[in-house]
Amino acid sequence: MDKTDIALSMLLLANSRLSYRELSDSLGLSINAIHKRVQALKELGVIRSFTAKVNLSAPGALVVQVFGSSEADSLYAMPEKLGKHDSIYWVAFAGGNYLYVGAYLKEISDLASFVEYVKKEAKMPNPKVGIVTNTETPRPPASGDFKLYPLDYEIIHALHDDSRKAISEVAEELGVSAKTVRRRLSRMVKNYLIELSIKWYPDASNDIITVFHIHVKPTANRDEVDRIFKKYSPNLLFYWSFSNLPNELMCVVWTNTMRELKEIQAHFEKEETFEFFVPNILYVGYIFDTWRDKLPLSQKADFKSSK
Repeated sequence: MDKTDIALSMLLLANSRLSYRELSDSLGLSINAIHKRVQALKELGVIRSFTAKVNLSAPGALVVQVFGSSEADSLYAMPEKLGKHDSIYWVAFAGGNYLYVGAYLKEISDLASFVEYVKKEAKMPNPKVGIVTNTETPRPPASGDFKLYPLDYEIIHALHDDSRKAISEVAEELGVSAKTVRRRLSRMVKNYLIELSIKWYPDASNDIITVFHIHVKPTANRDEVDRIFKKYSPNLLFYWSFSNLPNELMCVVWTNTMRELKEIQAHFEKEETFEFFVPNILYVGYIFDTWRDKLPLSQKADFKSSK
């Protein structure tokens, strides 16, 4: 991948229903060039699917990252085992049997039992747990209709594995008018009730994906951190801050070569806001469906049973 592929992927991660025209305007490329790049990313296995889910703000979920060294003799079967948990959406391996587990928890009371599960199943006796504060979801408008209705859940389910599906196809599938689907989808997008994204596997290419564990000075503020990280776009893909680890960040960085990675490390060392950082190169990552993906069907079933 090159930097344009990364920029294109970031746009689709944020909204996988962006038209080729919108993508072309954002990146300054022709529609045909955008189409070819998307197809190439799909063929390479970097983009596995275009997805639709209930937005995290709707169910009020808690996002956590659990990470640390595993004492397992082999990590080969670990992804399949951990992926069976209804809350785990991401598992990644780095050097030295280091493991990352991302999860969506329904409420804070689930945290203790979930951490115990990861400790046992991942053979991770001393994990670090971060409660994520900066999800990628923008704040919804101050006023509006923020309720999801039964038909909304059906639309989300219809788009779950192909969020770029045509409105007319969704309408025919659900037995409603295209106008109704378009209106309801527009409302959900406007009020951040739906997340339109992609299943993205950057490790399918020959690129280097590195997680940087960064400790920032206690005096640093969020605006300063955001400003610093914007300098490293598109190499810096995203970062997590944690409510329970106020001076620690975890950011994901893409580079084409080890030389480029070393250059970014050299720049990070000059950032006065950072006290110190530890880079950890990822070998492979896995994405799993969770209770969020099943939510549209469960809500539909609850609605039918209550009638």
